Amino acid sequence: MKFHRRWQILSYAEAVLYAVGIAILFYLASKNLWLGVLSFVVAVVAVLFIQKPWKHNLATTGTYVDAHVDEASFSTGLLLQPEDSLSNLAKLQRYKVSEELSKRLGAIHPPNKLKQAVLVTLGLVLLGIVVQKLDLFKSVESILGNATNETQIQFIATDSISEKSIIPKISSQDISVTYPSYTRKGTIAVSDPNIKTIAGATVQWLLVFDNSVTEVYLDRMGELIPLQKGENGYRIKQVLLESGFYSFKFKNEDGIEFTSDLFSLEAIPDNPPEIEILGLEQYTYFDFSDKKVVELQSTITDDYGIDEAYIIATVSKGSGESVKFREEKLNFKQAITKGVKSIRATKTLDLNTLKMEVGDELYFYIEAFDEKRPKRNVSRSETYFAVIKDTVGEQYGVEGTLGVDQMPDYFRSQRQLIIDTEKLIKDKPRITITEFNSRSNELGFDQKALRLKYGQFMGDESEMEEAPEEIESEEEGEDHDHAEDQENVIKEFMHDHDGDNEHNLVEKHEHHEENDTEEAEDPLHDYLHNHDDPEESTLFEESLKTKLRKALSIMWDAELHLRLNEPEKSLPFQYEALKYIQEIKNSARIYVHRIGFDPPPIKEDSRLTGKIKDIENYRKNETKEVENPFKALENAVARLEQFIQQESTFNEADNALFTAAGNELAQLAIVNPSKYLRVLQGLKGIENNTERTMANYKFVQKGLLAALPKTPQIPGAKKEYTDEINSLFLKQLQVYD
Repeated sequence: MKFHRRWQILSYAEAVLYAVGIAILFYLASKNLWLGVLSFVVAVVAVLFIQKPWKHNLATTGTYVDAHVDEASFSTGLLLQPEDSLSNLAKLQRYKVSEELSKRLGAIHPPNKLKQAVLVTLGLVLLGIVVQKLDLFKSVESILGNATNETQIQFIATDSISEKSIIPKISSQDISVTYPSYTRKGTIAVSDPNIKTIAGATVQWLLVFDNSVTEVYLDRMGELIPLQKGENGYRIKQVLLESGFYSFKFKNEDGIEFTSDLFSLEAIPDNPPEIEILGLEQYTYFDFSDKKVVELQSTITDDYGIDEAYIIATVSKGSGESVKFREEKLNFKQAITKGVKSIRATKTLDLNTLKMEVGDELYFYIEAFDEKRPKRNVSRSETYFAVIKDTVGEQYGVEGTLGVDQMPDYFRSQRQLIIDTEKLIKDKPRITITEFNSRSNELGFDQKALRLKYGQFMGDESEMEEAPEEIESEEEGEDHDHAEDQENVIKEFMHDHDGDNEHNLVEKHEHHEENDTEEAEDPLHDYLHNHDDPEESTLFEESLKTKLRKALSIMWDAELHLRLNEPEKSLPFQYEALKYIQEIKNSARIYVHRIGFDPPPIKEDSRLTGKIKDIENYRKNETKEVENPFKALENAVARLEQFIQQESTFNEADNALFTAAGNELAQLAIVNPSKYLRVLQGLKGIENNTERTMANYKFVQKGLLAALPKTPQIPGAKKEYTDEINSLFLKQLQVYD
């Protein structure tokens, strides 16, 4: 077992040596630590997979010992078997082999190629040193983008330079961000020139060059700002109020201009405080005898600190034109500590303390401010209501010259029924079976009331007829004169010849007493537009009647399952009924926009004379020019297409075109600087003659096309020949498209 363990350790050590050599080679060639670590892991896995040291077990170890140790006499297998299962001769042989291997096995080395691995590792290290000295993989290093290239500002000459010209480089750069004082974050140093910080922060750049330079500028969205020269280098400060882009420009001693890549400035706005009210219904109702107290619990959070928070409560008294409002500013129980990022604020609102009476209403919300300067951010919560119910209500009636309140009877809409049904299904596990069945039956009654309401438009008879107003009792019947009763009975079998119409010569019109009563009770019948009357209803188009009939039929099924205490099965029918009702409503809305036409007044003196001398047709010609805000971008895309097709060469007019295109693209990129940074860099490379390549032309053109907003399709008339066969063919293509 010791020999077996040594064999495995040497195999793993061999794999690690190979991996170390490969990792050092990649690190020296690329100057990237992460690439070296990645190559080490990959190499270890690859070598171990090839050698597979885990396959060496005690059986293979015994086979190797038998082949290389003569004293083992090919009997090492006896050492792996239990001693109780061996014969006396086998035990003797086992003892002999054990004694011999104890003396000889320590001097035998397991098979390995450790020396070869060491030599290969040294060779790989020497190869890496040579590659680093000769800088053979410089392009690979720039592609990988090590830490220096990512953070170091690089400059490119915009003009042609001679071999004797000195190219200044940045020897050191320091970028610091000073946060506003209310954030309490102070000043931090950043290494990435792409700066992302809170709006209002101050950014400072300090650039030190290894050679003398002149006219160092910060180009911020087309605005050139000079850098101040000091003892330590060139310095500039900028307050970041909005997002944008920037770059640096300078000239060397020979007057050659150099420019850097574009970097992004992203200003993150300071968000207003977030307010959350916990466990409170938006509407709270109290009876006169209730304890009229509202427990308000809330959490207020802000990203940099809360300055102030309070409750605005408004009490309304009265109604109509005599309503009065009283607004109060209430503080929380807890004192608001300025600068804290999160607080839990509570308040007990006693309606009696607010001097509220029966019928009064309370509206309240929370208002919070943060510490942003110079103007604080403010946010407010939703408005919550607390009402003390008024037990005295007004009723309308028709007496004398009093007005009439034509209010429709209350009934639930289909959408409300769906909401209540879903709530019943959700509450089923928490309520008793009796309460569940009762609520389901009540919803079935509401579904019936809604069905009857829509059924009136179809002329259906109401199933809820009113009872007769007067019911004659048996006692009243006994008080009647028996002679009159007998006379009335005889009249049924007599032919009245003494009446005014004794021979039925004139058609008789009977007016029932009930109709007379209805007409007497409804004096506004002739003045109202009654949609409930099927004869006067406007919903009588054939398609609408069909949809309404389908909706009523579906409502029957919805009511059936509600009555059977099966709201889950009723819900699909309710949704289908709601769909038909919405279609009916939408189809009726198309008539809303149709208005009447008021013709101009006609002169009576010229009417019917037939003279049309002074009559002229009215014509008005008007031309409107729509300003294209992205005209330069569109022209740049077309110009880049000429460069790609090699139909033209760069000229002086193209500089102005690409500058204007860059300004338009920068306006779009203010919202999302990182999205358009690469495109702007490529556009700037074309403008500065630093990257006028075919690949950059295609990349910039693709980016500009993606940045252009989609233009709406303008319909236009086209003259084309169509026949029935072509139309059918196109229709089939659309079906299978």
